[in-house]
Amino acid sequence: MANHKSAIKRIRSNEKKRLRNRYQHKTTRTFMKRLRTTTDKAEAQELLKKVHAMLDKLAKKNIIHWKKAANQKSKLAIFVNKLAAA
Repeated sequence: MANHKSAIKRIRSNEKKRLRNRYQHKTTRTFMKRLRTTTDKAEAQELLKKVHAMLDKLAKKNIIHWKKAANQKSKLAIFVNKLAAA
């Protein structure tokens, strides 16, 4: 257990940040699943904009790696573009 005042505060703040990061990450994954189950092209394009912004935010805060965010954005864009052909 931490003995210094600053270490105790660091533990508290790290826990708050962990919960916030977890919430944002989980919310983004939920929106990605919602996008993947969408069949309407217009709705998918709107969701894609929102998911792109969420992924960029996660990557900026180092919650996920920036290359993982880029990969996921690419895959989702390909999925939405294929909806037009169908």
